[in-house]
Amino acid sequence: MIPRIQKRGQRTIGLLYYLYGPGKFEEHTDPHLVASWDHNAPDPGRDATATLKQLQQLLDQPVENIDPSQRPKKHVWHLSVRNGGEDRILSDEEWGDVARRMVAAAGIDDPEAGAGCRWAAVRHADDHIHIVATLVREDGYKPDLDNDAIRVQAQARLLEAELGLRRLNKGDGTAAKRPTSAERHKAERQGRERTAREELRETVRRAVAGARSDEEFFDRLAAAGLLIRKRAAPSGDLLGYKVALPDDLNKDGEPVFYPGVRLAPDLSLPRIRERWTGEAQDVPAAREEAIRTGPGSPAAARRGTTSAVWQAVLVIEHGDDAVAAAHIAAAGEVLDALAKTSAAHTRRELRDAATAFERASRSHIRAVRGHDRALRQAARDLVQGGPALGRGEDGATTAMVIDMLFFLITAAAHWHARKGHAQQAEAAARAAEHLRTAYQAAAAQPLGVLYQRGRRLSRPVLQRQTELLREALPELAEQILAEPGWYALAATIAEAEAAGHDPAALLSDVASRRELGTADSVSDVLVWRMRRTADLPADASHLPETSTAGNRSATRGTTTRPSAPGRRRSGEESPRQAR
Repeated sequence: MIPRIQKRGQRTIGLLYYLYGPGKFEEHTDPHLVASWDHNAPDPGRDATATLKQLQQLLDQPVENIDPSQRPKKHVWHLSVRNGGEDRILSDEEWGDVARRMVAAAGIDDPEAGAGCRWAAVRHADDHIHIVATLVREDGYKPDLDNDAIRVQAQARLLEAELGLRRLNKGDGTAAKRPTSAERHKAERQGRERTAREELRETVRRAVAGARSDEEFFDRLAAAGLLIRKRAAPSGDLLGYKVALPDDLNKDGEPVFYPGVRLAPDLSLPRIRERWTGEAQDVPAAREEAIRTGPGSPAAARRGTTSAVWQAVLVIEHGDDAVAAAHIAAAGEVLDALAKTSAAHTRRELRDAATAFERASRSHIRAVRGHDRALRQAARDLVQGGPALGRGEDGATTAMVIDMLFFLITAAAHWHARKGHAQQAEAAARAAEHLRTAYQAAAAQPLGVLYQRGRRLSRPVLQRQTELLREALPELAEQILAEPGWYALAATIAEAEAAGHDPAALLSDVASRRELGTADSVSDVLVWRMRRTADLPADASHLPETSTAGNRSATRGTTTRPSAPGRRRSGEESPRQAR
């Protein structure tokens, strides 16, 4: 059940005309009253002798009875209460009880408390009602509506339980403002997939990712094609900003501007500036691992991001709450930057992951900035590295960083759940599912190459690596050997050994750094961790066959790997059968 308090108005009759009318898209059916302040208000929908004017005059009477100088400038209060599509259809009597409970919770009218405001609840669809009230009580005083939105939300949670409806998570006031119904209808008329508010929020988020100054932030907004208005103090100091889409116009043909804080609580200029606190300090040397494929390349940026994300997982799991909150917020910047620079076959899922995680990036635990600068630098490197091609080392390192980001976002979901942040935990879980899908698209080709290399390993080499796996990871060995990804891991072990590494020590090291219980394919995770730790190319398609020590000569076929980790083609022999 979703209650939403709309903007206050000045004309009761105008709102009644809308509620009893056909709707802007002829979606209103059988408009009628289900409840009112005195249980006896005229119903223009089902009473042939009643008119909208009569109902309006009765609602406005307490307002008209007081001195004009004391009347509220906007005296019309409007609340809509909507159920989800999966909820059962409530009867008129049930909706009437919902209306009475809501106005009492908000402070509009509580019969037990004495004089209240006049109100009426109109139903013109199966799944929702509208409550219209006038904001002068019968005794001439004004109602106490402090925190009315919080109170009606709390009442909605109680009603969900009592009426057997879908239970929604309790909000904490940190969510971004939702688009209004007018904004949604406008987007539909214009053929937009999303509202202007949602498009602007995403564009501003991406512009913030890894930025280090006001100038850089506004340059990015301008490069993205947004119109910008800056608000300055008399001294010339910049105080805030507004943005607009060039083609989103009001009825007068002027662009519709949104202040940053109206897009999301953390997109006001003061909150944005908090992000680059301490940016002048050196970034930890861990990201220098990114320089293997050349400075500024997409693959280098992705390798550096993988290292930064690896460290952030440990901070979120074991660090101070304020520092963990900063890393979670910075993880949102990394997702935005990765989505901005991703190849076509992963772009949609990564964008959806970033959009979902936006809700998880804020809570009432205030982030202490500065400690998160390695992640923010990673986001900056991704943006400056430019778009990835989606194949070769770019594509393989994309799979590598998505794999690690999945663990980071999962750790954030667990952190929020422990703190009782239900909405944030759910948002992070949704983001993780989008990352899972993006990973499957990104990893299919590079792991397919490794899979074929592993299939061509000689039986003695494969047998030796099987024994090595059982010795190094006795608790995971049988699970890994049953996965199709074992062949890719076997090829990686052989390649690491040829490069001079101790494969048993390397396996033990990468497996011990974090739990693997949330992984769909443990072998996949170990492949990426080993290749990152051993500084092996993420994409092995260009390597000669002799790079995997002990290989028998084999024709270089182009057979592809199974479509997704964990799935074996019908009739294909298992790793145990191959041994």
